Amino acid sequence: MPRCLNLTLAGIVACFVVGCATQSKTTLTSGRRISNVRTTAYTHSEGSGCHNALGDHLSGRHVISAASDWSHFPVGTRFRIADTNEEYVIDDYGTALIGTDTIDLYKPSRLEMKRWGVRHVDINILEWGSDEQSLKILAPRCKHHCVRQMVTALEKKRGKTVAQSSPTRPSL
Repeated sequence: MPRCLNLTLAGIVACFVVGCATQSKTTLTSGRRISNVRTTAYTHSEGSGCHNALGDHLSGRHVISAASDWSHFPVGTRFRIADTNEEYVIDDYGTALIGTDTIDLYKPSRLEMKRWGVRHVDINILEWGSDEQSLKILAPRCKHHCVRQMVTALEKKRGKTVAQSSPTRPSL
């Protein structure tokens, strides 16, 4: 009888712990596969320079830089291409990507960029980025039309405007 009581008590505690556990958006969406994502490639010699939108150097090493419309794939989103096993992080954006689900992959050379071309690939989301961080970075840059488009889309997702949450927003 005591053994049965111990098992019952352990089961109740386990259910309680699982029921009280919370998951953030990043954990809920991590591990998710997105099929048939359109990808293109860019390199630092295209005129965008050697820095991403965060001011850091574009990375072609272990975790590779990528660009997207941050209202579709927010800054900080980490993913792996299923076929190549390459890991990327969204740390940049580009005007041609606004309003699309295209991800632009950084390649360290023009030759590698041309070799990649345009491909539709399956990606595995490792960690979902932050809409809030995207807005924080983009808000001071609203004088640019493409940035305003991303901010507007992010605001719609959140249900409030940057003007309500950020007193330093430049006038449009």
